[in-house]
Order: sequence, then C-alpha cells, then structure tokens
Amino acid sequence: MIELIPTPIGNLKDITLRALEELRAADAVFCEDTRHTLKLLSAYGIKKPLFACHKFNEREAAEKMIALSREGKRVAVVSDAGMPAISDPGNAVCRALREAGEGYTVLPGPCAFVCALVLSALPSDRFTFVGFLPEKVSERMAELKRYTHVRDTLIFHCAPQDLESTIAALGEALGDRRACAVREISKIHEESVWFNLKEGYAGERRGEFILVVEGERAEGGFLELSPREHVQMYLDEGFSKMEALKRAAKDRGVPKSVLYKETLD
Repeated sequence: MIELIPTPIGNLKDITLRALEELRAADAVFCEDTRHTLKLLSAYGIKKPLFACHKFNEREAAEKMIALSREGKRVAVVSDAGMPAISDPGNAVCRALREAGEGYTVLPGPCAFVCALVLSALPSDRFTFVGFLPEKVSERMAELKRYTHVRDTLIFHCAPQDLESTIAALGEALGDRRACAVREISKIHEESVWFNLKEGYAGERRGEFILVVEGERAEGGFLELSPREHVQMYLDEGFSKMEALKRAAKDRGVPKSVLYKETLD
C-alpha cells in the first residue's frame, strides 16, 4: 500500500491522528527533504527509514515505492509541508503509480492555499489555483494572460524574494484588483494583508506567501453595488470606515464626500 500523507504547513500540531497512525505503520517514508521530515517524525517519536523524493528524482523514487509495495511493504509519501503534489513533489509519483497499475490513496489534511482563500474573504464559491508563476518575465506575462478574463478568485504561491515583481506583473496583466497577501499560515506571525494591485503591498516580506486576487468583475463591476454595499465590502475586509469610503469612492470615480453623505448612518 502506498499512501500520500499531508503534513503541517506550520504548527506541528496540525497533523491528523490518522496521519500519525499511518506514519507509525509505514515501513518506509519518502519525503521531499529528509532533514525536514526527520524533525516532524522525531516530534512524535517516530523512527522510519527515509528516502528522498523531490522534483529531480520523482520517477526513480516512484519505481522504488512500487518495488517496496509489491514486496508487501507499507509506503508513506510526504512533502515538506501541506499536501503532496500541490506546488510540491508528488504529481509525477501519482502518474507513475497509475501507469504501473499500482494502487495508492491520499489522506485528507493541511493545504495552504485553501487556508489563504478563506482568510482573504474574497469569493470562495469559485476559484482557480495557479500556484507558482514562471520565473522568466515573458513566460510569466504569457501565463497571466490566460487569466485576464477569468471571473474566479485567483490564487498564487510566491516566494518572498519574488513578491514585488510578482505583484507588479499581476497588476500589469490583470489591472487594479483587490488582493490579499497571506503569509506564515498557522505560525506565530501569521498575517493577512489586503491591498490593491496597483498600490502594491506594504507589509512584511518574510516567509512564504500566497496571493489571493479577485477575478475579473462582471460588466458594470462595482457600479452594480449600491454605495452602502460597496463601502460595506471594504469594511468586511477589515478596512477602517474612512479607508473603506476612500477606496469605494476611487472605484466609483466620485468624491469621498458623496459616499459619506449616502452612507452616513
């Protein structure tokens, strides 16, 4: 049996009882970084043979998993944090297992972009997970063009050193949209910062980021909202009354005083 097991994205307590049970029962654990996984297993008193399974050796690792499984061994597959195969190694493993006709299962558990989507307060009924954008500027812009007219909420992973350039690219390709930068999920310094793409992000730049961006607005956009609903939208996102008025007025192209009078109560 081969099992893909999600692991905590920050707080080590965010691991399920079933995940611990299966890790204890495993004969071998394949992991993205053996040093990182060793810390997790040690925290729960688990000692297992560890094998590397990263983006450079997934196919070879999958062959080893298949061989072990066919010997009757139990195999666990984990990434450094979160769900294997979601912006982490694992997808090539799944393809190899299917091609070989080898059965496998996936345990439910932590997934960073889902937490970020909920924290953002942007529409969560329909969303598109994009993950990491290409490093080359030309490839990045070509990729973003695919999402220009997507009305789903868009979700991106972003390393701290790429934050500024990624937000600039998002603003250039998608226009000025509402966004939320979420970092350090489940850790001591967890933070969600709302901003507009054209204004840029002014918060802390340490830690891994997930950027949640609103989708293309329907024709009419914010003007389909009443002034009261428009201001309330920003209040719900955590902005102060004056900042909510300022942003809504900018969206609608009217003086802030006009909205103030219409939403005085």
